[in-house]
Amino acid sequence: MSSTREQIVETTSELIEVQGYHATGLSQIIKESGAPKGSLYYYFPAGKEELAAEAIERSGQLVAQRITDALAGNTDPAVAIPEFVRTIAHYVEVSGYRTGGPLATVALETVTSSERLNQACCAAYQRVQASFAASLQASGYTQRRATQLACFIVATIEGGTLLSRTEHSGEALRQIADDLGRFLHSMPKARVGERNGRL
Repeated sequence: MSSTREQIVETTSELIEVQGYHATGLSQIIKESGAPKGSLYYYFPAGKEELAAEAIERSGQLVAQRITDALAGNTDPAVAIPEFVRTIAHYVEVSGYRTGGPLATVALETVTSSERLNQACCAAYQRVQASFAASLQASGYTQRRATQLACFIVATIEGGTLLSRTEHSGEALRQIADDLGRFLHSMPKARVGERNGRL
């Protein structure tokens, strides 16, 4: 059973994914988490911004772990990554287009208004990219190329998620999955002597 603190963070993560940071109030968090009144400031004395930063960190950790788990069973990223994207499409549709891209909404909202939340979003995205990069490197790409591809993949998925939620269709993500598969299949991996990370 999760603690009161964990319930508050989890609820905050879910709410800001669905409705954004500014639309999520502390009263709503308390009500939907079932936390005792007053417990929020006990655990998060700096208030909403502190809580949101921890919720963002939690979201980044969860997404990164999902990537690691999804790609662990398949050593071919040209197969595993498209399958992961198709799974995102499924869950975006099942949610009624309310969820998907748990970092994007708050990242855009707070990019210039909160240094703390901006830094939290940067760290979360770096964690997500690192998960893709680790899988790509394990499959044979050099560290540098894996890092470059991971940035491209995350940016592509985030854009596809935005389109799918906006258009109320998972088709954009499924098309991206197909195109990523073809792209990764055509990408050369490291040759002998290139594994020192130069390229």
